[in-house]
This record gives sequence, structure tokens and C-alpha cells, in this order.
Amino acid sequence: MAATIRNAFDPGFGVYVHWPFCLSKCPYCDFNSHVRRGEIDEERFVEAFGVEIAHRAALAPGREVGSIFFGGGTPSLMSPSTVEAILGQIERHWSLAKDVEITLEANPTSVEASRFKGFKAAGVNRVSLGVQALNDIDLRELGRQHSVAEALMAVEIANSVFQRTSFDLIYGRAHQTPTAWRKELELALARQPEHISLYQLTIEPDTMFERMVKAGKMLVPDADMQRALWDVTQEVTTRYGLPAYEVSNHARPGAESRHNLVYWRYGEYAGVGPGAHGRLMTARGRRAQSTERHPEMWLTCVETEGHGIVEDELLNSEQEGDVFLLMGLRLREGIDPQRYFLLTGKKLSQSRISELIGDGLVEFTRDNRLRVSSEGFPVLDAVVADLAA
Repeated sequence: MAATIRNAFDPGFGVYVHWPFCLSKCPYCDFNSHVRRGEIDEERFVEAFGVEIAHRAALAPGREVGSIFFGGGTPSLMSPSTVEAILGQIERHWSLAKDVEITLEANPTSVEASRFKGFKAAGVNRVSLGVQALNDIDLRELGRQHSVAEALMAVEIANSVFQRTSFDLIYGRAHQTPTAWRKELELALARQPEHISLYQLTIEPDTMFERMVKAGKMLVPDADMQRALWDVTQEVTTRYGLPAYEVSNHARPGAESRHNLVYWRYGEYAGVGPGAHGRLMTARGRRAQSTERHPEMWLTCVETEGHGIVEDELLNSEQEGDVFLLMGLRLREGIDPQRYFLLTGKKLSQSRISELIGDGLVEFTRDNRLRVSSEGFPVLDAVVADLAA
């Protein structure tokens, strides 16, 4: 049974661990991932992770860790002993909640029962699989190295080893129709997942897909088609008992990703590893930190400087308010306007709220939280921009 999530007024503390290596670079991906054909010196990386974890613990001592997330890259390419060693370093410097959620991202090509059992023995209690499509043609176009059959087998193996699992699908793909997406989504939900992440394809800067779109070699669905695909997503997931608790994430009640809720509820988290981001509360205020992106350069930074941080910004009240709105309004539960006031020293514009309510884009809950309505979610960016203006 899924662990109970924290109260919305207590976002908690999480640790994000970035493993930057992949077998190949997907054409839509703008994450900090690097292809390495040879052996990775995992022992050297473990040592560096330990140093960086100690550095963050000195900045944010005494925290209780409610969630840990191994992202990438492809963390399932790590050996279970590497995962165990990193978790040991986290537990050495902070206390772990009794029901700590420890998630590891995995690709279907690196899934095997014995490996997953090794991750479970190391302390992982939740896995998230990068399935991305249940259509072999689209999988190839997305640059994925697995087939539909391999993806479904990976889901089956994950469910046989872990009580908590999730997997991702991308929709809004080239030439995708609502009928085809409905069939694919129903095939996914027939596996009875407790959690699923459904992302509309976005064309990110400096990706292969961006170059293809600019060259006229790739067409993406227009706004009307995107809305039709969105509507199918909401209808099918609700019917299967996995309503959206965040704009792109669906779960059975109690199975929400606790780690991602730390982000969206504007909580505190440490980020370690190449290209990791963190938000830590210090005596001077909330700091936005990011580390060196290149893996080997990150190693050198940590080994010579004691950390890999290359950006460390003290956020002002306006920045805090903007991020709070940007993250919190993604959630179905919405935000507490009083917390916005405490962060910024000012209240949200009542006239703008009234206009948005009149347009049917936002609403107040019974406990006076402000949230985006079902009609507002498809135009979420515009709603957030209006409130933040």
C-alpha cells in the first residue's frame, strides 16, 4: 500500500541524485544526459557523491529526508552496490523518515528481475519506467531502444519486485490521433498502474526534434489536436481511477509521487550529481543551486573544491513568489494564498483572481485554496503568467 503523502502545508525535504549516463541520446531529450560507451568508474563517482552529500548536509543540517529520487540519465545503469553506497551516505548525514520514498528511474532496456531485486535490497522502494510509447513505430521515432513487448515485460517485472511503480508515456506525437492515443492509453492502464506520468511532447531547444521541426522534417499536432488529445487523457485516466493530481501526473489516491510533491509544494531539496538542481533554506534565505553539467568536470570540481556547485543564487521575495505560483498551480490541490503572502509580503491581485474566476479558469476550494480549474489546466502557462503579473 502506498505511503501517506505529507500535508500540503508541510512540503518536507528531499534529495535528488543525478546519474548522467545513457546508452543513447533521445531526440526529444534536453535533460543532462551523456552517452559513454566504455566502463564508468562508479567507485570514483560514489566517492564524489559522498563528498557532495556531506557539503549539502553542512548547508542544511538536521533535516529528515522524506524522499530520495535517482534521476538521469539512466540510473538503472548503475550497479545496485553504487545505489546502496549513495543511500548510505545520505543516511549518514541526515535522518531518514520511517516511510521514506526512494525512487529510481529505469529504462526497459536495463530491466531484469535480478537487477531490480538488487536495487530493492539496496533500499529502493519505488521505480519509474521510461516507457514513453506503446507503439513500435513511435518508439523508434522517439529514439527508444526497446519494443512494446519489452516495455510491457519491464512493467511486469517491476510490479513483481516493487510494491510501488510508475511509468511514463509521451503523447502529442507526430501524426497521433485521439483514437490511437485512447487505444494506447487504455492498453497502458489495463496494467493497473498506481501512478502514471503522461507528458505532452514539447519541442525543446537544442534537441534533434527542434532541428527536424525547423527543417520541415517533422510535424507536430496543432493546438486543436493537442486539446483533443488532452481531453482524451483526462477522460480515460479518470475512468480508470487515476485522476490528475498534477498537470501531467495521475495516481490512485495515496500513490502520488512524494518526491515530486516536494518540488510542486515548494519544499526544500538537495541536488547532488552532474547538472543537479537544489533549493535549500539557509540562515540568509532560500538558495537556488545547480552543479557542473559535464560528468568528468563535475568530478574534478568535487575532488578539488569539495562540491560541484557552479550557480548559487539567493532568491528574493519576487522570485520566490513566482516559483511558488509556477510550481504550486500545477497541482490539483492548488496553493494557499496566505503562504504566497508570507513569501512575498504582498497579496495576490484580487481583481485578477476575480477575472480568472469569471472566465472559469481558477476557483477556490472549501478550505480557501486557490487552484486552476479543469478548463484552466490546458492554458496553465497563461493563467500563471496572469496571476504573477
